[in-house]
Amino acid sequence: MGFLSVLSFAHKEIEGRLRPGDAAIDATVGTGADTVFLAKAVGAKGRVYGFDIQEQALALTEQRISREPAGSLAPVTLFLASHGLMKECLPPEEHGSVGAVMFNLGYLPSQDADKQIITETGSTLQALEAALTLLRPKGIITAVLYPGHPGGEAEAAAVTAWASSLPQEICQSIVYRQLQRSDAPYAIAIEKKR
Repeated sequence: MGFLSVLSFAHKEIEGRLRPGDAAIDATVGTGADTVFLAKAVGAKGRVYGFDIQEQALALTEQRISREPAGSLAPVTLFLASHGLMKECLPPEEHGSVGAVMFNLGYLPSQDADKQIITETGSTLQALEAALTLLRPKGIITAVLYPGHPGGEAEAAAVTAWASSLPQEICQSIVYRQLQRSDAPYAIAIEKKR
């Protein structure tokens, strides 16, 4: 048996912390895989919020959601907006009560997507800061980073530096990475203590 993929690692870390009825955020909906994962994890009484700047991503996510059995998912609210605006978009009653926030950075992994449209370091760092304030105690942020594409290496380094600098009394950060390939995707997980 091999190691978990970085996406499986992120899912495993989240499913151990999310509770039925929680709110969760998919900061980069892409094709909707993580959105559906979160909507199943929090159950029909939970809530999921998803963000993407591309209409194509929201359409792909809506298609994926529509293929799930009725009543098996939490209600999902999608925003055609930067993940950097999540704090402004979420209802005030969700602030400080979100169980998990997932980031899958890079570009939209669809055959006909424009691979020049990527997540940007500035808005990603803004979104990570917002995510930390939106989390409840014992809530988790996961970020899958892709240093192997143009722009990805700088973003991955900035996110890693940000996570490394977080005060230990507020949260703990870990990294899951293949050490022999510097351009391999890797994951960071951050658990809020209080």
